[in-house]
Amino acid sequence: MRADDKVLAALAQLRTVDEGELPSRAVLSEVTDHLIKALFPHRLGMAGGDVGAFVRRMLESALGSLTGEVATELAFQRRSGRAVVECDDLVGRFAESLPEIRALLDSDIQMAYRGDPAARSIPEVLVCYPGIHAMMHHRIAHSLHLLGVPFVARVISELGRAETGIDIHPAASIGGGCFIDHGTGVVIGETAILGENVRLYQHVTLGAKKLDGVPKGMPRHPIVEDDVTIYSGATVLGRITIGEGSVIGGGVWVTSDLPPGSFVTQARTQVEAFTDGGGI
Repeated sequence: MRADDKVLAALAQLRTVDEGELPSRAVLSEVTDHLIKALFPHRLGMAGGDVGAFVRRMLESALGSLTGEVATELAFQRRSGRAVVECDDLVGRFAESLPEIRALLDSDIQMAYRGDPAARSIPEVLVCYPGIHAMMHHRIAHSLHLLGVPFVARVISELGRAETGIDIHPAASIGGGCFIDHGTGVVIGETAILGENVRLYQHVTLGAKKLDGVPKGMPRHPIVEDDVTIYSGATVLGRITIGEGSVIGGGVWVTSDLPPGSFVTQARTQVEAFTDGGGI
């Protein structure tokens, strides 16, 4: 037997996580693209023509393909021995959430436009800002996660991360008016909860303080209340609460609760000059 035949025979005897069909990343990429074009047809979709017909075509394509991917995930859940969500029209319920998703995205776009002096127009924010495109993926993924298809949701969130460099777990709960400025390197963990009008800058981490021995799904990420700003490079860890209206400066490490209205910055560097051995 040839060496490659031996390898194939050995692999065939192994039971791996690859057994059985999984939702397709390529199909879900197209689904997400068509959903975003349906949500924002004028700026991210069609160049002209009948907008109603265009939106209908995008939705029919997206929801038809999504139905197949949802069915594939539910079959995967059954093979894995997991409890499968009982919903005869899961995709229909998702479709009904699209107006709410659009309203939340509108609030994100408005927050970005108001909050960034460099923003010249709403269309510029919509088309060019990675934080907005990350939120498009997240709002879609979060809705699907809540409906009981976490694998499909996670693939969509990973597509957003690949496009923008912003990593948001689909289970994370994010209120309206979220502005992720610049965005590269931002991480928002699974059980994080963000209130309304939260502003995050690049390389912010909303993470867990402890990983070993923590049951899956256990709340372990921060709660960030309304109107909080967290500047670049800040790390906020654990199931702590950042009170309403607080400001966390760049590079700060926060692991305990902050009351509303807190202002946290790095300790100021102290420089002293000594002569002739003074201070020793």
